[in-house]
Amino acid sequence: MSVHRSPFERLRTKFDETERQCRHCGAQGDESAWRVTTTGGRVQYQFVCPTCDAIETKEIRLG
Repeated sequence: MSVHRSPFERLRTKFDETERQCRHCGAQGDESAWRVTTTGGRVQYQFVCPTCDAIETKEIRLG
């Protein structure tokens, strides 16, 4: 069975699989996931470190 996923969902999945180490403290966020929010002209991905609560943000601007 094929499941359609948007390009934004596929990118979030890629971040979940490859970018789970905190750049601030080095902890591995095995049980955390990137959150996705959108406000029309931009898509923002955020990762909150489960150890030090640092927030990493990646943003894509549309238009």
